[in-house]
Amino acid sequence: MAIIRPFAALRPQPDLASRICELPYDVMSSDEARNVAAGNSLSFLHVSKPEIDLAPSVHLYDASVYAKGRTNFQALIKQGALKQDPLACFYLYRQVMGQHTQIGLVAAASCDEYLKGIIKKHELTRIDKEDDRVRHMEALDSQTGPVFLTYRAVRELDDLFERKAAGKPDIDFTAKDGVRHSSWVLSDPGDISYIESDFARLKALYIADGHHRSAAAARVYQTRKGAGESARFLTVIFPHNQMQILPYNRILKDLNGLSPDQLLKQLDAVFIIQEQGSPTPRRKHELGFYFQGNWRTLNFRPQFAATSDPIEKLDVTLLQKFVLAPVFGIDDPRTSKRINFVGGIRGTGELEKSVNSGQYACAFSMFPTSIDDLMSIADAGGIMPPKSTWFEPKLRDGMFCHLI
Repeated sequence: MAIIRPFAALRPQPDLASRICELPYDVMSSDEARNVAAGNSLSFLHVSKPEIDLAPSVHLYDASVYAKGRTNFQALIKQGALKQDPLACFYLYRQVMGQHTQIGLVAAASCDEYLKGIIKKHELTRIDKEDDRVRHMEALDSQTGPVFLTYRAVRELDDLFERKAAGKPDIDFTAKDGVRHSSWVLSDPGDISYIESDFARLKALYIADGHHRSAAAARVYQTRKGAGESARFLTVIFPHNQMQILPYNRILKDLNGLSPDQLLKQLDAVFIIQEQGSPTPRRKHELGFYFQGNWRTLNFRPQFAATSDPIEKLDVTLLQKFVLAPVFGIDDPRTSKRINFVGGIRGTGELEKSVNSGQYACAFSMFPTSIDDLMSIADAGGIMPPKSTWFEPKLRDGMFCHLI
């Protein structure tokens, strides 16, 4: 069963939400965050990336960074920009990005169920990034960035959320990137009971984005032995049929000592190559390849994709196993300095720009991993290769905080 509970969220004043709420801490660099927050004392980046208020020479994980985050967080609360609800509630969070709309439930999920695998993960975490989130939560006594969860859609819940979202939102703004963010408070005891019981029938929840935040919350729960609100962690839970996954593309620094002809010959052994191709793959097992100012379309030869293993048949797995490791010599993409990853939101033009600048030698554009693949792999206890998925739109930090 999936145990979720209402909580008394700390939320922005509606008229200030557009100035407070920001993209997640981990999708931008410190320099980018400084530029975004410049001239805006209410920006939540002062809380989620507090190094922007310290000298650039200060290390990201220095104790002063977390202390500054706490100071900035308390200042937002003291001045009334952020205010805690008096009662425990559920919340709806709707995002509209172009033609895509998704409505999720904001709730407190169980750290114990995360540790038991009822809340399923599909990625490995890095201890340094876990430590960073642990220290941030401990310093603030709060979870300020929600974990992005999904579940196999339930029509009754879809219908309920659509009805509730037909009313006037409590918070409603359109961010500078054009994404509209709206939220509703669900405080009716009958609605709360119904939602809890419907989720309790689910066999599992799945982490889409936020593996480090989940792991960190579980560690804080263990350290605090469940005291206060530490036994639960902040989540926004979307039905699987509303999820939008964009590709996570690859750019490579060099050709591993190969000449262009040698490289293309080795690729020809793995792919059926269309010389004048498209930047955007149209189907699974099809890739785009940008090299020497030209896009080629690559389709894996059938023998390479002939497997029923859900991890082995992922395009990111096939590319790593049959191309990046043997051809480019990139055995561990997590640590190699010769590869970089570009989220699909930046478009294939970003790949062209990177290669045309001379900083990179070539680029692969990917077909997005499906949500069904993600859930199948998580159900099997598998771990996906790094940078397999890029979810859009991103949840905004500062929309909801969970005081622990």
